[in-house]
Amino acid sequence: MDQRHFVVAATLSDLRGPVGGVVTLDRSLDWSGDSVYDLDDAGDLQLMYQTVLNQANSVADLCRWLDGRTLRRLWPSLWLPARLRALWQARFPELAMPPQAMAG
Repeated sequence: MDQRHFVVAATLSDLRGPVGGVVTLDRSLDWSGDSVYDLDDAGDLQLMYQTVLNQANSVADLCRWLDGRTLRRLWPSLWLPARLRALWQARFPELAMPPQAMAG
């Protein structure tokens, strides 16, 4: 059983991280050796969000690196552990809705 501790934000509006450009994640979040992500590249953006969601040690990590609107847009395509996805969707049911359902 996966006993990792996952962090969930209090509100999506608290997530005001960068939405473009090149960022370098803290070593505590990404120790792979290549912690530089180009947020204007869809693949890098998705990988950075998956990394932060999986490795965040505090809500401050989430608020620093993630953007609420971007997270909502990426959510359906993110590869995440089932328990992490369930924790976020329990707090934010709108994440479980199809993207078109959120548009109205």
